[in-house]
Amino acid sequence: MKRIVLFASGSGSNVENIADYFKDNPNVTISAVLTNKRDAKVLERCDRLKINALYFNKTAFLESDCVLNILKALQPDLIVLAGFLWKIPDALIFHFSDKIINIHPALLPKYGGKGMYGMKVHETILQNKEKETGITIHYVNQNYDEGAIIHQAKTSIAPSDTAESIAEKVHALEYEHFPKIIESLLNG
Repeated sequence: MKRIVLFASGSGSNVENIADYFKDNPNVTISAVLTNKRDAKVLERCDRLKINALYFNKTAFLESDCVLNILKALQPDLIVLAGFLWKIPDALIFHFSDKIINIHPALLPKYGGKGMYGMKVHETILQNKEKETGITIHYVNQNYDEGAIIHQAKTSIAPSDTAESIAEKVHALEYEHFPKIIESLLNG
């Protein structure tokens, strides 16, 4: 049995998509979803989907081994950041080397780094008149969005596109590719 732990900060649409993808796979389980926001919508999704979910605060994440000890107990084969906005502490990166992945809503190395997430990315891409955008799935290291790239998928940007329509295109790529890449990593 392969175990996934997901981290999310927001609505959890990627969490639900991943859960749906693996729901009939007896060889993969989502052990838990961890969130840094007490009122994150992902908690409601987890409740509905019957997935264990846990909220933690900044102290538990950055100033103690609380989250690290929870992860050690869960023994994940893969830790998946699905819309999680905090930088991962060095202790977690060290302990789970090459087992933490993230999805970014742009074609890295462009439009990555601290503060570049969600609509900010799409608005910047639009302002810079890019012809294409996409997603990047990458390993997590000590720097925002700088880990080794695992997979990228692209979509074109039309002159009529808005930041919102770009976001829809990017979400479609996330939903299509993220679970498949997770599965391929789990299968080694």
